[in-house]
Amino acid sequence: MLGVVIGVASVIAMLALGNGARAAVDATFAGLGADQIQVGQRFTMQDGEFAPFGENLTYEEGLEMLDAIPLVKRVEMSASKTLKARFGRASIEITARGVTADALEGIIESGDIQPVGWAGDAAITAEDLIADGRFFTTDEILAGAPVCVLGYQTAFDLFSGDDPIGETIWIERTRCTVIGVAVELEYTDVTRRYQSNPNEALLMPISTMIQELYDEEPSVYTTAHVTDAGRIDEAKDQIAAYLREKHQIEQDADGNYLDDFDMTTRNDILGQQQEAARTFSLLLAAMASVSLIVGGIGIMNVMLVSVTERTREIGVRQAVGAKQRDIVYQFLLEAVFISASGGLAGIVVGILTIPLAAALNQGTALLLPGSIPLAFGVALVTGVLFGLYPALRAARLDPIEALRYE
Repeated sequence: MLGVVIGVASVIAMLALGNGARAAVDATFAGLGADQIQVGQRFTMQDGEFAPFGENLTYEEGLEMLDAIPLVKRVEMSASKTLKARFGRASIEITARGVTADALEGIIESGDIQPVGWAGDAAITAEDLIADGRFFTTDEILAGAPVCVLGYQTAFDLFSGDDPIGETIWIERTRCTVIGVAVELEYTDVTRRYQSNPNEALLMPISTMIQELYDEEPSVYTTAHVTDAGRIDEAKDQIAAYLREKHQIEQDADGNYLDDFDMTTRNDILGQQQEAARTFSLLLAAMASVSLIVGGIGIMNVMLVSVTERTREIGVRQAVGAKQRDIVYQFLLEAVFISASGGLAGIVVGILTIPLAAALNQGTALLLPGSIPLAFGVALVTGVLFGLYPALRAARLDPIEALRYE
């Protein structure tokens, strides 16, 4: 029975861990909208290091994508670079990001960041992310205006609490006018709050960043929003055809394209992650089944001993008219009672074990209602399978030999 208890408890705990892993995957990529296609430059391994492959994805290609591809309704672009920003005697090293005018909408859609203390049921707007001033416009991006928006912590580090709006800071050797300051932000995922600080930010128009802060035009990271999420595969094909034409990528002898860009959708990422989580769950279930097998072997051995000890009782029952099926039912029922008792105890132990399993798995353990009847059913099946052989052995005893047995 102890083997069954451990086995059932393990099954419940392992299923909870597997379900928690899948739920964590869903939560992690829920922000990547179903209508988004992420486009980035492809990297290959060269001399033991990752290096960009082929041509860069340019800012101009992102601008022209809207007109060239009917299924694309909006394009976000970004580029980043670590540099020094200074105002007066204050100087900091920060990763600046060049973005488009709808970058705040992209942040909101991702669901990764929210204002500190934000109520979970309230919708966030772009205005809620700006504490003072404003964000730059599309016209300022097209004109390459030297403006920027500071994160909450960045503004404090440079200005020590003074009003930065309208002030000019130096980003390397480029002058930039501060037009906005973001509110104090935090990650919605508590575990990420100790990894990085979203308030250490400096945002500027991507065109300005490319023109002023790069010697050579960098490869930009693009997010294309499609008009119809149901046609996202068709949109991917259109984007691929557009970029192949821009980069002059031809088919090889086998009819394949050696693309220098990668495209990713939410379904692509979820499919890979869910497959990994499913494999993880199967592995855990297989490990838990070992305890059930051990418990089943224990039940079989105990029942075989019971058959030996009760040989005379079996002979008496057969002598007064018991049929083979009656003997089978008797011993099979005893085996099922043992496994059922172990199963019930295992369910209790498994439920009590889930918090510990969650603590060991970074808080991701989820017990689904169907896990309990599944684990209990496995316990009953274990009793039937491993109790069947002793029951059949008891039923096949010769009545005369059984009565003479001592």
